[in-house]
Amino acid sequence: MSEKRHSALGIHPLDVDDAGELLKRRQIVRRARILLAVALILLVIGASRTVLSRISQSKALAAGTAERAKQYVKTAFPKASDAGQTLALPGTLQGFVQSPIAARASGYLRHWYKDIGSRVTKGELLAEIDTPEIDQQLSQAVAARQQAASSLALAASTVERWEALRKKDAVSQQELDERRSSDAQARANLAAADANVERLRQLESFKRVVAPFAGVITRRNVDVGDLIDAGGGGVGHALFLLAQTDPLRVYINVPQSYAQLVKPGQDVIVTQAELLGRTFRGKITRTSASIDATTRTMQIEVLLANRDGTLLPGAFVQVVLPLQSSGALVVSTSALLFRGEGTRVAVVDTAGRVSLRPVKLGRNSGDTVELLDGVSNKDQLVLNPSDSLTEGDQVEVAPAPKEMP
Repeated sequence: MSEKRHSALGIHPLDVDDAGELLKRRQIVRRARILLAVALILLVIGASRTVLSRISQSKALAAGTAERAKQYVKTAFPKASDAGQTLALPGTLQGFVQSPIAARASGYLRHWYKDIGSRVTKGELLAEIDTPEIDQQLSQAVAARQQAASSLALAASTVERWEALRKKDAVSQQELDERRSSDAQARANLAAADANVERLRQLESFKRVVAPFAGVITRRNVDVGDLIDAGGGGVGHALFLLAQTDPLRVYINVPQSYAQLVKPGQDVIVTQAELLGRTFRGKITRTSASIDATTRTMQIEVLLANRDGTLLPGAFVQVVLPLQSSGALVVSTSALLFRGEGTRVAVVDTAGRVSLRPVKLGRNSGDTVELLDGVSNKDQLVLNPSDSLTEGDQVEVAPAPKEMP
């Protein structure tokens, strides 16, 4: 075919430059296809990974939801109280003998010799009172006694003379009897005068205020020059307040549920919060042997030695009473459920099912309580049960925490 024919058909022959350009285009297309295939492969791998990750997360979420749906509880078994329990009750220390020292004689306070905190012995002088009125009354009584003695002497001599005259029949029997009556009356007057003098002397001796027993002065209510009224009794009008600090007394009130377990002669332990690490032993000396109808408690008295004076009257203390064991089952008070139908405990069986059982409570020690009926020592009780816990609930018993090495 000639060039003229090629020109007519519009077909141009390829030269070397066009062939090279075509080759380059084919290489670019091939590379694009390779890149596209790699991209598609990467997308497939990423999508597969995302799908697998979502499936794994879904399974983990389902497992976590199922795990959180389980109700875990802590449990404990009731134990028999082999050892005796203790009962701690508050009390207030008092002096074994504690008395207000009041004045028996009226007057003005001349001087006081002992102040608060002073230790005194029996009969030691505490204060002196100036009693001018009593002194004058005593002087008057002594003078009246002398008058009665003189009248008695005259009456006695008169009777003696009239008896001699009667023997001579110089006077009548009536006159002699009158003289004898006068003598008897004079003797009675002298006896009354002696009694009055003795009374005033005793009253005058009360101007010396002395300690009726050995102890410590815990209060002084008067000063020099104060007017002392003999009729003012009680602590508010007392000159001094005297307390015997060795031994001390403690009065405590035992609840009715423990009253039968407390007997005279039992040892107790007394502690004071301010005296850390120190305990004091006392003994129950007596009980009221009756229950107060208002408080439903029985009062007991504890005697406590205080030779070194560490304990102070009026201090607040705790008295721990050891009690005999009752043999009943004991469980933590956190295991109790208080419902409208009564007190219940939640018992877990071997399959993890909960059953609510009614129980009869005994003595309550604060942290623990006695169960008299309803459970045995083989029953597994739920501690701190929720209010939503019902009969037949499925629970999981939480494992006991491991002890630290």
